[in-house]
Amino acid sequence: MSRGSVVVVGGGLAGITAALECRERGYAVQLLEARPRLGGATYSFARGELLVDTGQHVLLRCYSAYLDLLRRIGAADGVRMQQRFAVPVLSPGAAPATLRRWNLRAPAHLTPALLGYRRLSVLQRARVVRTALALRKLDPADPALDEQSFGQWLRDRGETPRAVDALWGLLAVAALNAEPENASMALAAKVFRTGVLDSASACDIGIPQRPLSQLHGEAGLRALTAAGAQVRLRCKVRAIRRGPNGFQIPVDDQAGQAELSADSVVVATPHPAAAGLLADLPVRGACDWARLSSAPIVNVHAHFDRQVTDLEMAAALDSPVQWVFDRTRISGARTGQYLALSQSAAQQELGMRTEDLRETFLPALRDLFPAARQAQLLDFFVTREPHATFRQAPGTASLRPRARTNVPGLVLAGAWTATGWPDTTEGAVRSGNSAAEVVEGRQRSPQSVEVTA
Repeated sequence: MSRGSVVVVGGGLAGITAALECRERGYAVQLLEARPRLGGATYSFARGELLVDTGQHVLLRCYSAYLDLLRRIGAADGVRMQQRFAVPVLSPGAAPATLRRWNLRAPAHLTPALLGYRRLSVLQRARVVRTALALRKLDPADPALDEQSFGQWLRDRGETPRAVDALWGLLAVAALNAEPENASMALAAKVFRTGVLDSASACDIGIPQRPLSQLHGEAGLRALTAAGAQVRLRCKVRAIRRGPNGFQIPVDDQAGQAELSADSVVVATPHPAAAGLLADLPVRGACDWARLSSAPIVNVHAHFDRQVTDLEMAAALDSPVQWVFDRTRISGARTGQYLALSQSAAQQELGMRTEDLRETFLPALRDLFPAARQAQLLDFFVTREPHATFRQAPGTASLRPRARTNVPGLVLAGAWTATGWPDTTEGAVRSGNSAAEVVEGRQRSPQSVEVTA
């Protein structure tokens, strides 16, 4: 017997998680997604012989909720995890350096790597170790930390611009989609404490081995269907309103206009869409969500006629390139080597023409990988994510709402909500779990979902 009805609006990772959790807790669940697929911003598309992800995603071993979701939807084997954290750091004309953890207890697991990091002077390396120990003492939940930038905090500890570029920014920009000067210190503390300093294995990197549409959307749809949830694709929600016995949700779908009713609604959309859907409800704080704004990620794709590197992944320094990934096997490429460059905090690149990006990044790739100088370029293209994350700037913690709202039965989910995590796959999944806990805490009487034409 159903414990009540829940409508989940939005089919990204937060919505998939919330719907699956609510269904497993005994609720009648409908998940509504305007797109023809699940997966939200994580999806793939075909380009010639390639199956291309719109953006490169990686995870850390500390992403416990996300890894658990992959297991639950039968996709855990679609990720390969490093046995031990190791990141090659490339610079034009220089021998590669490697950031690698040792098999020691935290925080000693990183000390030898930091002290041996050739991209910094001996004095800079010693100062970095001192700064890492200071980071480990911070509480990411301290509201005062969110009022300052990561860059300012580093300067206060004597970190040089070179150390920021070569180490702290190398990791923080990718994790927070923001330069240190524009990044919340609280979120930076979360990244470095939970992801790097508190546990030796937490920072081990996992790389998806399947296109994201298969890993998230298709696997999520199969799991939800098997669990008995109803998934309605190409179903656009026009509004969410209170009714005499719950909520009314007018929608447009392939059959025309309809109205759903439910005891509880989980809104698992990006914050601009959520604010629009809830305009008819007195949701406290919704008028502030726009201040979370957004930050872009740009992905540059280059397909060569031959192999130009044997590295699966690398970070770059003293180069326009930030991170580069070998996508050849995962994309299904039958010839040559296909590399994807992930450029975070990419406000400048977002507005550049593809031709200009090619003039910038193709020579940069050839500087990093000399074998590319003799290779023929088979294809070059760009994917842009203008609203990849919310803007994770100082002062944003107070703008991020909790799952429970002041409207009974209305619940929020999404990586932009108050998860305590940056805008990541882990934050998205944790928000879905929190949303299901709030729904269950209400213990309303059962009411089936009704559809009226």
